[in-house]
Amino acid sequence: MMKNKIPTLKEIAEKLGISISTVSRALNDHQDISEVTKERVKALAADLNYIPNIFAKGFRTHKTNIIGVVVPNITHYFTTTLIRGILEEASLQGYRVIISESNNDVDKQTEMLNTMIQFGVDGVLMSLSKMTRDISSILKIMNTLPLILFDKASNKIPCTQVVINEEEATYNAIEHLINIGKRRIAIIKESEFSYNSEKRFEGYLRALKENNLPIDEKIILSVDDISMIQGKRMTNVLMSLKQKPDAIFAITDSAAIGVIKTLKKLHVKIPEEVAVVGFSNSINSTIIEPMLTTIDQPGQKIGATAVKYLIEEINHPNEIFINKTIEIRSNLIIRNSTFKV
Repeated sequence: MMKNKIPTLKEIAEKLGISISTVSRALNDHQDISEVTKERVKALAADLNYIPNIFAKGFRTHKTNIIGVVVPNITHYFTTTLIRGILEEASLQGYRVIISESNNDVDKQTEMLNTMIQFGVDGVLMSLSKMTRDISSILKIMNTLPLILFDKASNKIPCTQVVINEEEATYNAIEHLINIGKRRIAIIKESEFSYNSEKRFEGYLRALKENNLPIDEKIILSVDDISMIQGKRMTNVLMSLKQKPDAIFAITDSAAIGVIKTLKKLHVKIPEEVAVVGFSNSINSTIIEPMLTTIDQPGQKIGATAVKYLIEEINHPNEIFINKTIEIRSNLIIRNSTFKV
């Protein structure tokens, strides 16, 4: 079936016998255009199902009111909360959003950034791929567009960053385990390429040191994929040790749920024999039995805050903004995996 041709400003102008610029100004309620002309133009535009080309408008005004968003994994629960906050705040501020996924691939991340420029976005919000080490392409983008990092950030990139205090949040979680009597606390973390993982690991180490607890490399486990499957596998490794841990901190809820599943399979009492803490407060943290103690990440607030700072930079293109880190407060949600009520 043949599709109808998309109507243009030129077609509306020819049908009404007026100029294209008059049509454009009428559709934008320009004060120099009479109400009669505005009504005629808008009525014909409605009849023709005319939809303004926002990219063409952007070329004329140098502003599209579109924000680009690049995230590592769009299906991750926490990412969906971030995106929800971004979409809601952007809508309130009159902006549309284009979302793309890097799949934790650095080359694709660069490709997506270049695509954002081609789409004419006014600015970019980005959560870094965990393998990001060469930042040259990101620095080039920053010479062209306002860019703000959120969630997965890097102190090597000189821009505003909206995050939680990963180190402090983890420190508080480990202190909680120490306060309930745990002394041999294991950690399951990501590889050294992950900024978030390393910050959480720093909090873990600081809590042990400040409480005069030994740091045992045997119970510090690193994996590339911090998933439920790896949580299960690492728990089997930990529970095969001669000196078993009495608590396990996993840097994601998915891995922590894998820990709980394996401990239950091994008939280990939770939290009496081994307590478990996760990170992100996902939906699954309340479904697993026992329910998981976890660090709450306020994704919607992080996303909304990032949008506010980006739009501030977009609206003041000639100002020099001081690079700063905006820390959103997080809380430890205590449940049955560490504390029997």
